[in-house]
Amino acid sequence: MDKQNTNLGKQAILGLQHLLAMYSGAVAVPMLIGTALHFNSAQMTYLISIDIFMCGLATAVQLFRNKYFGIGLPVVLGCAIQAVAPLQMIGQHFSITTMYGAIIVAGIFVVLISSQFARIKKLFPPVVTGSLITVIGLSLIPIAFQNIGGGNSLAKNFGDIKCLATGFATVLIILAFQAFGKGFLKSISILLGLIFGTMIASTLGMVSLEPVAQASWFHLPQPFYFGAPSFEISSCITMIIIAVVSMVESTGVFLAIGNIINKDITKQDLTKGYRAEGLAQILGGIFNTFPYTTFSNNVGVLELSGITSKKPIYWAAGFLMLMGLLPKIGALVSIIPVSVLGGAMLIMFAIVVVQGVNMLSQVDISKSENILIIATSIGLGLGVSVYPQIFQQLPKTLQLFLGNGIVVASFSATMLNLLFSKRNKNKFY
Repeated sequence: MDKQNTNLGKQAILGLQHLLAMYSGAVAVPMLIGTALHFNSAQMTYLISIDIFMCGLATAVQLFRNKYFGIGLPVVLGCAIQAVAPLQMIGQHFSITTMYGAIIVAGIFVVLISSQFARIKKLFPPVVTGSLITVIGLSLIPIAFQNIGGGNSLAKNFGDIKCLATGFATVLIILAFQAFGKGFLKSISILLGLIFGTMIASTLGMVSLEPVAQASWFHLPQPFYFGAPSFEISSCITMIIIAVVSMVESTGVFLAIGNIINKDITKQDLTKGYRAEGLAQILGGIFNTFPYTTFSNNVGVLELSGITSKKPIYWAAGFLMLMGLLPKIGALVSIIPVSVLGGAMLIMFAIVVVQGVNMLSQVDISKSENILIIATSIGLGLGVSVYPQIFQQLPKTLQLFLGNGIVVASFSATMLNLLFSKRNKNKFY
């Protein structure tokens, strides 16, 4: 089978696999923010449905490469999870309209600085990029384990035997299809793991169809659903900082995917990619949803399936928009137990780590400087990812940066690389 020229039906199934890989992360943000701001059921329904729709629209904006925006890589966009705490803070201390005003301003900022920010590509040689991608994967693996245990590590029933059974059963199912499956079945091993994992969970009473019965049939996007945006300087600055953090993360994902598909990611590519994310953020503010960024979850799907064509991603974008318009379909996906999702995430996130290690294999580790860059950046990035509260005594603005392990890893690797390169008066990577 030619992996890049599958038929429409297979492309659609592969697109569904990408959708399921990012779905839990996509709906987590509206659920967390809506709960914190005490939304009623109608508001929460709108927020989740339109957020899913906007994930699809934002993905399409990034896919449709043109003269001005769109990186044209097989990427999926979703809500930036690092935006949750700042948005909750803005919504609680000011208003929900201030929250959306800040998102719009941050999006405009990203569009305006995209070409200048793209100049940082030269700061991301393999020793930096490999370290960054390794930390991205390592920082995500604990999330997968938390989901396998039931999702909430503080709950009394965390680690319930049913959750563990379904979570690790999903892992085994994916591995089985990878080991013994052939052709297309092997390519959709993650999707099959989620399906069979959910079937096992249903026999244990872990699946409820009530969300499907309660969901409405149709929901239309409405600009400024919660009111016209209002603007407050500190809120705007906060969201601009979050936007910059997201751009750093997206840079790592772009370069990782470029490595998978053997494409050199140019400054022009990065400019269009950042600009598309900025436009997605502006649309998020207008339709009262959230900032959108490139998801690292789907890097593992690309690597595991071996199919790097954009065609399945177009299907994923279309499915997301359809689900946003038809909440019952979205609710059908939401019945997948979190432990089953965690099992699939474990495989995908670990593959991201392997991708980072593969990039580091290009680095000459006979040089002590390279070893120090890798060791220090991974150590700092992973440490911060596990214990972000270590910086809780610092000002909030600094916490936004230093509390993100991916940003810390990126900054430390970049600075150390520049330091050693300047000292040696040559580039050794």
